[in-house]
Amino acid sequence: MDLQNMIEHEGKMRIIQETVPGKQITLAHIIAGPDNIIYKKLGLNPNIDYGKAAIGIMTMTPSETAIIAADIATKTGNLDLGFVDRFSGTLIITGGISEVESAVKSIIDYCKEFLGFTTCEMTRT
Repeated sequence: MDLQNMIEHEGKMRIIQETVPGKQITLAHIIAGPDNIIYKKLGLNPNIDYGKAAIGIMTMTPSETAIIAADIATKTGNLDLGFVDRFSGTLIITGGISEVESAVKSIIDYCKEFLGFTTCEMTRT
């Protein structure tokens, strides 16, 4: 779980980010058929058939798990890695709706069954 505390001191803003120890997937969400502006704002591949596309967004701790999740995703189907951050535990994948859904499910299942993670339900909009 990430906690952010903003401290204002002498006109300067400082953000302190802490990670609470644990093995968990805290967010697993699929945006099916997103508007192309979302791709542009996130810096993702704009050459996508938006009507058949999806964006998968996941967060996990420990944050290095994002590397394992990226590996699972790329081995699951024809996907693009939009963003992998081993410091925040964020993974963004793009591809067809069924491929993204399958990859997110595979990541959740692997982390739960083999790594002993606490996982959240996959959500979709």
